[in-house]
Amino acid sequence: MAKLHVGDKMPSFTFQTEAQSGLTTAAVLSGGRTVFWVLRYIGCTTCRYDVHQIAAHYGEFQQRNAQVYVVMQSDPAVVREDLKGSPLPYHIICDQDQAIYKALEIPATETKEERMPTSPEDIAKLEAKKQKVKESGFVHGRYEGNEQQLPAMFVVDPDGTVVYAHYAKNSIDMPTVEEMLQLLDGLPAISAK
Repeated sequence: MAKLHVGDKMPSFTFQTEAQSGLTTAAVLSGGRTVFWVLRYIGCTTCRYDVHQIAAHYGEFQQRNAQVYVVMQSDPAVVREDLKGSPLPYHIICDQDQAIYKALEIPATETKEERMPTSPEDIAKLEAKKQKVKESGFVHGRYEGNEQQLPAMFVVDPDGTVVYAHYAKNSIDMPTVEEMLQLLDGLPAISAK
């Protein structure tokens, strides 16, 4: 496969979440839009922060007729253990073999230094996020997958058409939850087919 662009069709993957196996991409596309939010793994502190920020704002996604699936390189048992006591209103796709990452050509860097931002704006954004993570009390959990994995995000219409595709250039080059909600507001209405 190849990198996804707006107008492409999302390939049909068979995957498992922390709660269920044998799901397919086509089967989870609903009457609304689906956001595939691709991160690293559940033990990563900034990924944990993102997972909980999405959960805190999930009603706002639903108000926009959208659902979220977070894709991670985590084992389902590790995700279940990590989220014990704080269940999510959405599911995490557990892609330990990184099949989705590879198929969609979501890159990883060779070193941590390559993954880190270099522009003053991005460095400031990363420092601000680190501070929020610290204030929220998130600590690092189990290491899984490729530590240098970059994130990505795709918004897909019910017919499988990609209406937004973003491949991060560095670890902070991703929309925030608030920015994602604004982006959903700005997308054209879903056409009736």
